[in-house]
Amino acid sequence: MSSRKASRLKRHRLTAAVFAAIVLPAAGTALAQDQPKELDRVTVTGSLIPQTDIETATPVMVISAEDIHARGFTSVADVLQKSSFATGGVQGSQSSASFTQGAKTVSLFGLPPGYVKYLIDGRPMSSYPALYNGSDTFNNISGIPIDLVDRIEILPGGQSSLYGSDAIAGVINVILKKKLDGAVLDIRGGGTSEGGGNSFRVSIADGWSSADGRVNLLGGVQYEKQSPIWAYDRDLTKQYNQNGTTPQLSGRDILINSPFTRYNFLDPDNCANVAGLFGGTTELQTRPGFGQYCGSIYTPGYRTLDNGSESTQLYAHATFDFNDNVQLYGDVLYSHEKVDYHIGSGYTWWGTSADFGYFYDPNLDDLLNLQKAFAPEEMGARGFKDTMNHDISDSLRVTFGAKGTLGASNWDYDFGGTYTEYKLKERSFARWADKMDQYFIDHVLGPQVGVDPVYGYAAFNPDYAAFYQPISPEDFAAMTGYTTSHSKTSDSMLRFQVTNATLFHMPGGDAGLAVVAELGKQKWDYDPAPELLDGTVWGTTSVAGGGDRDRYAVTSELRLPVLTPLTVTLSGRYDAFDAAGRTIDKPTYSVGLEYRPVDSLLFRGKYGTAFRAPTLSDLFQGESGYYSTVIDYTQCAQLGYAPGNTDNCPSSASERQFFGTQSGNVDLKPINADVWSAGLVWSPIDRMALTVDYFNWDIDDEVTQQSANGLTLQELACRSGVDDINSPLCQQTLSQITRNTQGNITDIYTPKINVSNQKLEAVTASFNYGYDFGAWGDLSLRTSFTENLHHTYQQYAEDDVVNLLTNPYWSSDPKRKADGSLTWKLGDFSATWYVNWFSETPNYAARNNPIGYEAANARKLGSWATNNASVTYELFDGMEVSLLVNNVFNRMPPYDFSYLGSSGAPYNEYNWDLNGRTYYLELRYAFGH
Repeated sequence: MSSRKASRLKRHRLTAAVFAAIVLPAAGTALAQDQPKELDRVTVTGSLIPQTDIETATPVMVISAEDIHARGFTSVADVLQKSSFATGGVQGSQSSASFTQGAKTVSLFGLPPGYVKYLIDGRPMSSYPALYNGSDTFNNISGIPIDLVDRIEILPGGQSSLYGSDAIAGVINVILKKKLDGAVLDIRGGGTSEGGGNSFRVSIADGWSSADGRVNLLGGVQYEKQSPIWAYDRDLTKQYNQNGTTPQLSGRDILINSPFTRYNFLDPDNCANVAGLFGGTTELQTRPGFGQYCGSIYTPGYRTLDNGSESTQLYAHATFDFNDNVQLYGDVLYSHEKVDYHIGSGYTWWGTSADFGYFYDPNLDDLLNLQKAFAPEEMGARGFKDTMNHDISDSLRVTFGAKGTLGASNWDYDFGGTYTEYKLKERSFARWADKMDQYFIDHVLGPQVGVDPVYGYAAFNPDYAAFYQPISPEDFAAMTGYTTSHSKTSDSMLRFQVTNATLFHMPGGDAGLAVVAELGKQKWDYDPAPELLDGTVWGTTSVAGGGDRDRYAVTSELRLPVLTPLTVTLSGRYDAFDAAGRTIDKPTYSVGLEYRPVDSLLFRGKYGTAFRAPTLSDLFQGESGYYSTVIDYTQCAQLGYAPGNTDNCPSSASERQFFGTQSGNVDLKPINADVWSAGLVWSPIDRMALTVDYFNWDIDDEVTQQSANGLTLQELACRSGVDDINSPLCQQTLSQITRNTQGNITDIYTPKINVSNQKLEAVTASFNYGYDFGAWGDLSLRTSFTENLHHTYQQYAEDDVVNLLTNPYWSSDPKRKADGSLTWKLGDFSATWYVNWFSETPNYAARNNPIGYEAANARKLGSWATNNASVTYELFDGMEVSLLVNNVFNRMPPYDFSYLGSSGAPYNEYNWDLNGRTYYLELRYAFGH
């Protein structure tokens, strides 16, 4: 705005030093320490009130565009996942056959990804339409243009009293560029030293201001393309594990199996006819104790480790100073992204078990199953590249509004609206069940010749020699294809805020007040392809769901400088959601304290409540079925086996198989949390700052699928008279369990319920320092550290409490994580060395056994670090060239001897990736310089 009334205050020495150390880490000239400076009040993430203090009661980590470039980060997801706060592992491009393999997210402090509130320029992001792990709403952070980011601010801890639902683990605010003095062109290309992952990115942005300064425009576009990394590009994953605790095995690619006689090898040509499959590596194999089959040791290589992608983002920002007291503003951010990936050979097969159960061969007098893995040669000229999945997403974000000052008062206002939507189209490779079954009936099984006289399975006289033959690409194409699923989320919001940073004067300065009102509507719809719902697709199903809700909220924040060294900040918020004919509401609050005994030292603390409202998927996810077993406590009690003493109860009751139905639940209530923190900031000299903060979470009423065993235990309490059988609790319990005429359990309904809880304690620290050596250049150091001190989880009330830091069967997250960078600037030259480190983690044997570290071969793998390096040189005025190398020493996941020889990926994909060394050459030209 050309002429805005600005409040100015003398800032603390601490503010000056922290500002220089964090915001200006590589400034060529240190700020004078003894002369007070004046700063315009600014609004920082973590407060609604403009102020001059950069460090407040709420810790904030700021990652600038300069940091992002110098550290070699390639995307917003890369920035956040490398953060020391991100101690939790998440599913991603390496998680074959997961529900969201084409998306990226982050876990702060090992808490669920959905416990983070994501903002762009202070306004909420729209949720990803597909569900994390098939059940949870989350945000995909892959569609934000990294070249157009000004900075990223991370607020750890509960922040619901300002930002509402989801802000339990923290808030992440991505702030896009708002002003450029001229056009900037950035071109970047690179690849990996081990193969695959070649990338190209180009962006251009330009800014314009009118002669009188009343109109300001900024526009930018970013285009990026990356090729996938295939497992066959890496030695560790191109074949089955060669160094496991058992001998290397091969894929059972062409197998005939019997429940009575194990493997039956019935190929008169000993695999000769299929020897050309999987790159000529298929041969006769033997699995000790089972028998022979045709297979290849190289089938694990046919999946992607990192997605291929092609994306375009468009961004525009505009302001118009209508007069001295009114500024109109608007933002548009559009992203189109296509992600390509393959779930692998292990999920691209056919077998008789799915639709036949078994078949009976009267000539062999045996029950058999056929199993056939499809090879790249059978798929066509491009092999597995012709059967990749494609996720195509389009997201749009539009913000508009007006802000300014109410007359000649000290009250500022901001009234705006934001609309976001996220559309997802999933083009998934499919095997048509009827066509595949018919192909193998026509070519191998032949016509049915009756039924098995004992079990009733269909009987055939197969031509087994035909089973050991390649399938032609034409036949493969005739029985496969693609399904198309559509999904969408949207979030519309009107927001009105009034702020007075000088409400009244107090001994420590001016009190400030902010009040916000919000009104919005949220929608979610997941519409799978019909073929995934009616059984047309072999081996794959899906679940539909959808719903909407209205929401409204009121927020207030009051900042009180009670004394010169003491400031108290109070905030409160009321959120309400109208959905499915009911209102879900939740008030939250927080109290923050800042105490500055001297200018260079700040003690801070904060206590508050946080919550997560039931998501639309929690409320409206459709029904899906599953099979499992349960303890029938009622029948066991009738046989004399009381709860807690059912080990000897007959298996017909203690391991009763049932068909379960799971779904969302419109009666869910919010997840609740009490969160508090305490810490200090010490900055004895300019460009030096040390922060240490402790965080404590107590989270209750987490959403989990209801326990079948918990239901049958409650049923016993109702039927035995412990609880009134006519009570609402008992009537509800009995309605969810179905028994047949013999009294045996057949069906159980297990919707999502509020039942789980977890407790977490963590400490974070950072140290930033910069020094100007004059003719020797300028040096700046930035480091951060996180340690989870205590983390427990209880899924159901009847369960033991699990220590997630010591029980590797439940969690493989590292306990500690740190990162740091050292930057040196000298004239037109700058160089940065960046290190990312995390502590020891459990090996495979410990993670996959309920007794954890007590299991055979179980131990911890050592701590891990990777190093990035970048060098930038200004060739001439406005033109910079940069060479960036990530993972300089090409470190791959550590050797884990405890994996079996049957593993095709002997490393923990939640903690490591196999990208290896990547390198980029980047040119940046600022026009008009």
